[in-house]
Amino acid sequence: MTPTHFAFSTTFALGLAGLTFHRTHLLSALLCLEGMMLSLFIALSLWSLQLNATSLSTSPMILLAFSACEASAGLALLVATARTHGTDRLQTLNLLQC
Repeated sequence: MTPTHFAFSTTFALGLAGLTFHRTHLLSALLCLEGMMLSLFIALSLWSLQLNATSLSTSPMILLAFSACEASAGLALLVATARTHGTDRLQTLNLLQC
């Protein structure tokens, strides 16, 4: 395994571990998701560069556009929950309550 492959694999694993173990605030979960998406972007960019395929060169940009849309939707949910509940802690969010 090359050092670049190890770097983005470790980055993705750390983002996944942060998402699974540190789920106290919604903002920390969104940051972990963003780190995972950026590591996937780097991996897809390196993969298309190594293969020298021009047909794969648009894939990282599409992934980056989707991750920007995901980040904006996540921040909108963060603002909405902070206004309605007063906090972004995930323990206070209960879907069964009105």
